[in-house]
Amino acid sequence: MKIVIVDDDNLVAISLKTILEANNRVEVMAIGNSGKEAIELYKEYNPEVLLMDIRMNGMTGLEAAEEILKNNTNANILFLTTFSDDEYIVKALKIGARGYILKQDFNGIVPALEAVAGGQNVYGAEIISRLPQLVNTSTSSFDYTSYEINEKEKEIIELVAEGLSNKEISARLYLSEGTVRNYLSTILEKLILRDRTQLAVFYFTKIKGE
Repeated sequence: MKIVIVDDDNLVAISLKTILEANNRVEVMAIGNSGKEAIELYKEYNPEVLLMDIRMNGMTGLEAAEEILKNNTNANILFLTTFSDDEYIVKALKIGARGYILKQDFNGIVPALEAVAGGQNVYGAEIISRLPQLVNTSTSSFDYTSYEINEKEKEIIELVAEGLSNKEISARLYLSEGTVRNYLSTILEKLILRDRTQLAVFYFTKIKGE
C-alpha cells in the first residue's frame, strides 16, 4: 500500500514514516509539511492513501483535502490528528474525507490505512457516537426513491444513524431482530455499503449534510 504523509511537524512526519514502513505492507512514497505540499505531492505520486494532519500553517489539511477532492473525487484521504474538534469532524465528513482518527489511537493507524485503501470509511467509535449532535438535523431533500428505499427502510437508516442496535430498533419498530437484520442487509446492498458504520457516515454526509 503506497501512501503519502503530510504533517506540519517534520519530526512527526519522519517518525510516522519510519514506524509505518516497519510494517512491510506500507510504503511511504513521500512526506510533506503543509497543505500546499499535500496538493503537490498528491498530484505527483497519486498515493492509495493520503495520511494528513489538520492544523497546519497557511493552508490547513481540510482546505488541502477539499482542493484535492475537487479534482480527484476518488482520492482516499485519512486525517490523523490530535484534535477531535466538532467543527473539524463535520467539515471532514462533508468534504468527503475517507476517515478521521486520532494520533492517540496509534495501534489503529495501519488497519485504518488498509480499510481506507480498500474503499471503506473509517471514523473512531467516539466520533461516530457524536455525529447526531454534530450535524444539522434539519429536514433533508435527499431522494430516497432514487435508491429504491421504502419508508420502513428509511426509518431503520435513521435509527442506525442515531446509534441504536438491532435489538433497540426491533423494540422501537415492533419488528423481530431477524427482520431488522434482513432490512439492514437489503439497505446496505441498495446503497452499496459495507456495514452500519458506513451507513451512518452515508446518512450524515449525503442526507443530513446537504
